[in-house]
Amino acid sequence: MGFAKYLEDNYSRFYGTSIVRRREHDRFFTGGAQAPLENEGNNTKMNTSKLKDFTVAEARPLPVIVLADVSGSMSEDGKIEALNQSLQDMIAAFAVESRMRAEIQVGLITFGGSRADVHLPLAPAHQISSMETLCAEGRTPMGAAFNEARLLIEDRDLISSRAYRPVLVLVSDGQPTDDWEPAFEALCRAERAQKATRFAMAIGADADTDMLKRFANDVESPLFEAHEATDIPRFFRAVTMSVTTRSRSTTPNTPVSLSLADRPSDDDLDLDF
Repeated sequence: MGFAKYLEDNYSRFYGTSIVRRREHDRFFTGGAQAPLENEGNNTKMNTSKLKDFTVAEARPLPVIVLADVSGSMSEDGKIEALNQSLQDMIAAFAVESRMRAEIQVGLITFGGSRADVHLPLAPAHQISSMETLCAEGRTPMGAAFNEARLLIEDRDLISSRAYRPVLVLVSDGQPTDDWEPAFEALCRAERAQKATRFAMAIGADADTDMLKRFANDVESPLFEAHEATDIPRFFRAVTMSVTTRSRSTTPNTPVSLSLADRPSDDDLDLDF
């Protein structure tokens, strides 16, 4: 039963009870004669119509777009396995959020080999039943991923004007192998994409930390450096906490820092998985 229908039924019961009481009152004071109730039917229809016009406010989208490095080096030391599990856990955590104010949506762009792909189209987290497992191979075309992210965010058919500011999450363990700077600058200058909150994680000693530091735009959430695969879930849990805190806030457009310097350990993170 919808909320508007619930209100309508309650009103009908109340209004019907009032009519019965008024008729009993008339019988008592007029010796049994029943006085007509003028406009009784019209009043009921008018008030019922007003109730039907009432609708519950729809939650606004809060897009979270992950740019994931799936180049060949991610196949080493359990990194791609940790990334797959972390993404699944994050989506599962988003799926159980209340959606009172914000509906968390998730999209995944992968870059590896010679191109970037939209691996998981942007969709409400609670509607994502499964995610195809990521496999690692090839080079690191990060610039192509920036182009895909910009096109997605600027597409008003995919992300409506009602949406809250998006979150971009970049994960990489290597050096970009394409001409990434023009694509990155275009992303930063785009009308809507420039308003996004950007987080980044560098995995291992071979990651381009200088470039990734430029990507992260929250001064309170500096580049997270994962020294081994076990650090990857900790980063994604921090991202999950940041996004869910925003979705529950009265001001979901306000960024919430990862607070990496004071971030709790895995045992302290209670995300209701």
